[in-house]
Amino acid sequence: MIGRANRFHGYGSLRYVYRNGQTVRGPHMSLRFSKNTKRQDYRLAVVVSKKINKSAVARNRMRRRIYEAFRTQTTHVPPYDLVITVFQANLEELPTNELNKQISNLIEQAGLSHGVNRGIIETKET
Repeated sequence: MIGRANRFHGYGSLRYVYRNGQTVRGPHMSLRFSKNTKRQDYRLAVVVSKKINKSAVARNRMRRRIYEAFRTQTTHVPPYDLVITVFQANLEELPTNELNKQISNLIEQAGLSHGVNRGIIETKET
């Protein structure tokens, strides 16, 4: 999960991104992004509609997987507001490495790829 400082709080910010943001699409999800000059860090929201899966457990699992994939791949993202919208139900069964590739491709298409590991996850030994 990403930190509290990197999450949206309230609906007004999401509304701004939906109205003024640019969009890039992948095979299972889309990324809508808008520059935020008032912040120093990025903010990320993941939207999974009930149309995708009726089960809240499944929707939350998809949301958590995307948050974790984004967190492990990014070292520094410019101060943008990012909204990932899932539009394919089969994202739930997608292997982790494929999910990571798709997220890094979306970030690269958006031109925010300065701090992305390009779909490669490095494991940390503890």
